Amino acid sequence: MTAMHRGWRAIYWLYCAAVLAFLLVPIAAIVPLSFSSGSFLTYPMPGWSLRWYAEVLGGGRWLKALGVSLTVGASATALSVVLGTLAALGLARERGAWAAAVKAVILAPMIVPVILIAVAAYFFLAPLALTATTTGLVLAHTVIAVPFVVVPLLTALEMLDPNLARAAAACGATPATAFFRVTLPAIVPALGSGALFAFAASFDDVVIALLVAGPDQRTLPREMFSGLRDSITPALTAVATIMIVFSTAMFLLMQSLQRRMRRAAAARAL
Repeated sequence: MTAMHRGWRAIYWLYCAAVLAFLLVPIAAIVPLSFSSGSFLTYPMPGWSLRWYAEVLGGGRWLKALGVSLTVGASATALSVVLGTLAALGLARERGAWAAAVKAVILAPMIVPVILIAVAAYFFLAPLALTATTTGLVLAHTVIAVPFVVVPLLTALEMLDPNLARAAAACGATPATAFFRVTLPAIVPALGSGALFAFAASFDDVVIALLVAGPDQRTLPREMFSGLRDSITPALTAVATIMIVFSTAMFLLMQSLQRRMRRAAAARAL
């Protein structure tokens, strides 16, 4: 390697480090404040304490909001996995302009600004008396979660050898048996990855919750948004730190599932 190549490589790594610092330093600044013994977000901190974690995890509005977020997220994820799997199976078998149009409609929530989806969901659910209800919030979150299931499943289905399903049919397997015995085991890693992405999309949403949810459906992001307007305390940083840890764990789990999917695809190719 020449000196010029080493110089450009050093510049490249310095640039990557600068980008990571720009992204991570603001997040890292929040974490120490969650252990502050004071009542204000100030540096230097007056001392170290776990009082804000005790307030968040000890019950009250924060723990209730976390329970609502987990309930809505789990319900929206389950519904989006069913709908997304059916959509991916249909799109993988169809070609042409009609299939492309349907795919564009299904994936639109990943592109359209979430405020437009929230307004549309409100005007759709209001005549049905589903606003300010858990059912309405789950349905609205399912809309934004389904694309995150469809994308990895479509990729996995396109990589799957179609001769496997034909061989199962030739051996006398019904379509349902072929799906559960052949197709489903091959796409389980992609299904798990899509489910995690769908749960993260629901869990992190605040815009839809502001327009569709009622006082009994105060999710954790919505509670944090209200806290920013009413009174900013280190309790917010404690909640943010918990969400950072949770999101990081989900990201690592997604990466693990994607690696398994790639290894399984490579093994099938051999």
